[in-house]
Amino acid sequence: METEILAKPTKQQLQWQDMEMGMFCHFGMNTFCDQEWGEGNDSPDLFNPSRLDVRQWVRTAKEAGFKYFILTTKHHDGFCLWPTRTTDYSVKSSLWRQGQGDVVRECADACMEEGIGFGIYLSPWDRHEPCYENKEAYDDFYAEQLTELLTQYGPLVEIWFDGAGSEGREYDWPRIMGLIEQYQPDALIFNMGAPTIRWVGNEDGVAPYPCWNTAESARVSMFTEESLTWLPETPRWVPAECDVPIRKEHWFWHPDDEHSLHTLDHLLDVYYRSVGHGCNLLLNLAPDHTGLLPKTDVERVLEFGNELRKRFSAPLAETSSAGSIVELLMETEESINHIVLMEEISQGERIRAYVLEAWQQDTWTELVRGSAIGHKKIDSFDTIRTDRIRLRVLESAGEPLIRSLKTFNI
Repeated sequence: METEILAKPTKQQLQWQDMEMGMFCHFGMNTFCDQEWGEGNDSPDLFNPSRLDVRQWVRTAKEAGFKYFILTTKHHDGFCLWPTRTTDYSVKSSLWRQGQGDVVRECADACMEEGIGFGIYLSPWDRHEPCYENKEAYDDFYAEQLTELLTQYGPLVEIWFDGAGSEGREYDWPRIMGLIEQYQPDALIFNMGAPTIRWVGNEDGVAPYPCWNTAESARVSMFTEESLTWLPETPRWVPAECDVPIRKEHWFWHPDDEHSLHTLDHLLDVYYRSVGHGCNLLLNLAPDHTGLLPKTDVERVLEFGNELRKRFSAPLAETSSAGSIVELLMETEESINHIVLMEEISQGERIRAYVLEAWQQDTWTELVRGSAIGHKKIDSFDTIRTDRIRLRVLESAGEPLIRSLKTFNI
């Protein structure tokens, strides 16, 4: 394969992939009804968080090491967290702040203050809106909602389209993509229309290996094996995002649910199999009915972030190079059990197969073999002692370009 025909990421895709981790935030009518999917008939009066503090949400995300934050501005029940002109089924009809509040505005401002990216989730499926059954009328309705979000809340890093409930439904994707191109051309588009990032295909937060950065389609949702038909202008480079809730199978907050909180070890395994497989991790934390992230969830995600910093912030040694053989010579013999590789993906994903080796007893000893490196590959193995590590690229499309090779003892 010639290097010039390799798919390559855009500047925006590269920036997004370097973010590596985002925090998802599911908050809305379901939070007050002990449910995951509302039917769109719950009274707006139920939405009344007494202590809402989005800065706590965003600050937690930043302290845990997340680089972007995505809010469910409207879930499948149709209740909107901003005072939209399109429907009365929104915060303006709630008791919260006498109908004068705007959760989306507060989140956008908090992300700007904390210096992390802000993204929006806007469910295409709407179980409340009467015109949903009229395709043309609902396309107009949805386009107006999206336009409000694209034009009123500053720069967006990602726009998240959820396929759940829309299996078999066709929306006006050319129009939707046109609005994003007009108002938020730098935003990444998740999975539908002409996406620039794709769903990994599960809600476990893990990617298969290898998980290449090129794709021609992805699954619609958890509820079908059907694949999406993307628009012709969809780029070939469509990296994957791995979404998962911090409480097992629960995206929204539920009372007396702390037992479902994932352990630190489980979250670390998720990280190794998402970011460590070259993808982005989108970890969901759900505020409770008072409008605060639960203390247990905050403690767990901060513990997670601290452990990642402890493990990966201080490599024993590192190098970068071009070519099929890259050697890393350390000043002294060290104990090593992790190697983190990154390709220079701005020039495409070139490496197809590789082997890592350590110099021991006057010979090269194989540590691990792999295929994709892409944005990042984390390889772990039994602790060895060595002063030389070698990467041998066994198969590639063009000259291999190693952005970094780092060694760790964890």
